[in-house]
Amino acid sequence: MRVWTVTGLRWVDGQAFLAAGDGRREHVRALSAGLRVGWRIGGPRRCVGVWSAGRQRPCPYGESVAAEAKNAQCPTCQSADRGLALARDQIFDDGRTYRLYLAWFGEGLRKVGLTAEERGTARLQEQAALAYTFVGRGRLPAVRRAELTVAQAGLARERIPSALKGAAWWSPAEEAERRAQIVALRAEVLRLLDGHGLELLADGPVVDQVAMYGLTGGVPDAYGEVKVLADGAVLAGALRPAIGGHLFVDPLDGGDGESGGPLLLDSRLLTGWAVSAVPAQRCAGIEPVPRARPVAEAEQDSLF
Repeated sequence: MRVWTVTGLRWVDGQAFLAAGDGRREHVRALSAGLRVGWRIGGPRRCVGVWSAGRQRPCPYGESVAAEAKNAQCPTCQSADRGLALARDQIFDDGRTYRLYLAWFGEGLRKVGLTAEERGTARLQEQAALAYTFVGRGRLPAVRRAELTVAQAGLARERIPSALKGAAWWSPAEEAERRAQIVALRAEVLRLLDGHGLELLADGPVVDQVAMYGLTGGVPDAYGEVKVLADGAVLAGALRPAIGGHLFVDPLDGGDGESGGPLLLDSRLLTGWAVSAVPAQRCAGIEPVPRARPVAEAEQDSLF
């Protein structure tokens, strides 16, 4: 039986793919809605190395990684990771052109960020932005200064935790409202950045990604969130559309199984584990945390 080690979930041209390697070559599979999977998790979980020059370079030391870690890299590979260095402001200028974006993740969840122009829109799909637009472009120093200016003005955040993003998936608002909020934010940001030293994109399209993520009707009212995987666990079911780096898995047998319904998995927890195909109908060896749609308290019209 061939065993593959998961190296990560990637977005290419609006499609999510899961990549895995067997030590000799890499296999990439499109994660389409309705795809049936049956994966047995095998350990120990190992560092996946560094993505460099368009390919995954394996960890030279084969270091182990904690099961609950969201980053499946050892300290040595983290220090060599260009993307992490950029996020940590350890790269001042690399000669590339960057774009400044505004992203909407839910009511009150507005983000400003940057991405290399050569990456297209992949960054916005990886982050599970519900709607976004680009507002500027230029070299890294100018775009980074603009990003800080917008954040320090309180117009948008530089980072939004996954938990806050997920909480907004139950009720992602109407498309017209999402668009209106992005357009209003863009107008404020363009006024703020006038004369700031980068090329402003005053009329870039507003892109809505809710339908692509399968979130038009929100997510299930109740599901189980996977917080950790373990050697010997089985992940099985039918996939819903990927939401950034998250995967909803529906049981195939129509029963609740161990999950109590659909499972939600952050694919970063899968990265670094070896997986082998099994003809399973339901998940096993997984203890998810129950999540349910918040219920609004009924308004009380009188004291009694």
